[in-house]
Amino acid sequence: MRLWTVTREGAVVVAEYHRGGANYVVDAAVEELAGIARSLRGDDAARCLVLTGRSGEPFITHFDPEQILQGVLAPETVVRRGPVRNAAVGELFGVLSSLPFPVVAALSGDAMGFGFELALACDLRIGQSGDALYGLPEVRLGIIPGAGGTQRLVRLIGFDRAFDIVVRGRALSPEAALAAGIVTEVVADARARALELGHEFAGLPPVAVAVAKRALHAGVDAPLSAALTIESDASVRAKLAPEARDHLEEYVSMSPSQRREWLKR
Repeated sequence: MRLWTVTREGAVVVAEYHRGGANYVVDAAVEELAGIARSLRGDDAARCLVLTGRSGEPFITHFDPEQILQGVLAPETVVRRGPVRNAAVGELFGVLSSLPFPVVAALSGDAMGFGFELALACDLRIGQSGDALYGLPEVRLGIIPGAGGTQRLVRLIGFDRAFDIVVRGRALSPEAALAAGIVTEVVADARARALELGHEFAGLPPVAVAVAKRALHAGVDAPLSAALTIESDASVRAKLAPEARDHLEEYVSMSPSQRREWLKR
């Protein structure tokens, strides 16, 4: 049974997770999503990927706790399978960051543990108002996040806030996540808003979007001097694309007042 349902709305690809119940994630779901992401690398028609849960269900509550307990009860399995599982997750997240278009997490409901880590690996996160919970509760279970949650969160919101969330095992409301800078916005319908953003991305020059995303990801952890070189190289590459000439010629043909209105779109 497939765990991810893939649909398209024009240039926007939507991958919806559904396992039923609490929508816990399992290894098979990681492998399946990685296959979906890899298939989009060569899809010239795709301009945005939206990850979400089925309407009225959690996004991904967290990793299946029964699977985690089985590992804890059989330490030799953790030693043998742990690196393989971590490598699979790392590959998935790497593919998502390498896609030449934005990946948006539409947090339709609870997103904790692995669900939260997957959201952190996306380019944007849209929260949904209601009683959803976001966070990394692992410490409360005697474990810690293992799919990059501690490292991505501290880079996103800083050490103090990340420490407070991780070490206390806090589960945040959508509004608290917004105040902490974890989600971009909180809306009544996260999926609808993500699709709206996806169509907006689809209307932008694709090479510029791809190069800008690559520069941001490549430079975020680099020293400033190296990051500035990354940006400079990316800027040159963007200017060499035919779309730069076409859009600049259109912009230059406008009057100053028309240009200002165009920028407000």
